Amino acid sequence: MGEFGLEVVLVPITTSGDRQQQGPIEAIGGRGVFTKEIQRALLDDRIDLAVHSLKDLPTDPVEGLCLAAVPERAPAGDVLVCRERASLDDLPEGAVLGTGSLRRRAQLLHVRPDLRVKDVRGNVDTRLRKLDRGDYDALVLAEAGLRRLGMAERITQVLPTSVALPAVGQGALGLETRSDDDLARRAVQNLDHPATHAAVLAERAMLAALQGGCLAPIAASSRVEDALLTLTGRVLHPDGTEKIEASESGDPAEPAQLGNRVADALFAQGAAKLIQAARQTG
Repeated sequence: MGEFGLEVVLVPITTSGDRQQQGPIEAIGGRGVFTKEIQRALLDDRIDLAVHSLKDLPTDPVEGLCLAAVPERAPAGDVLVCRERASLDDLPEGAVLGTGSLRRRAQLLHVRPDLRVKDVRGNVDTRLRKLDRGDYDALVLAEAGLRRLGMAERITQVLPTSVALPAVGQGALGLETRSDDDLARRAVQNLDHPATHAAVLAERAMLAALQGGCLAPIAASSRVEDALLTLTGRVLHPDGTEKIEASESGDPAEPAQLGNRVADALFAQGAAKLIQAARQTG
């Protein structure tokens, strides 16, 4: 029993994204493939609390649901995992790099256009097995995922944000409840980390304003420091040939306004053209 006299029962739900282990995510429905079934279970009263990886949660609001809490963020960046100990600079010309993310593909090609980037799907264990048997020379994965799975020793290099800015919401969990379920909302309130919550709301507002969804090469990084929330956004051409970036700071109590300002700054630099190129590529 928890603090509110509630019994916690785990209800595993397999999503369409979990079931489909082959091909790019856009081929199996794109946005929401890891969240729709879970949200439906919430709306149908089969569960009372959903735990999402926030980078997989679409920014489109779902009537009747709310983001009740965001725990403190884990390391948000991307890492390189190589078959042999190496950094990105050490990879030989034409090395095969595995990623299922257009955002990662575009950013890595921007700095290493010689790389051969191939799609990779499956859970982390599956991807690492493919790496170890020689299908790839290196993988790009989320640092948070490897650390949560106790696989930090596989990390070859933590990629600097100058090379790879994270996905919106990467490294953060989102606790979602029904909007009218006051008991569930109060039960998770102590798990909320206000600085992380403000940061991801700014990132998600930027993504929503750009209307790029989760498939366009859009990246973001945010932090609260000295009572100021700073957000950096980045948009790339899917082949990595073009990159634009904008950064703004504001009041952590107004994250949506900050996200919209960064989106406006990116639009002013030509973000719409790059996002359209990604849609045509998909």
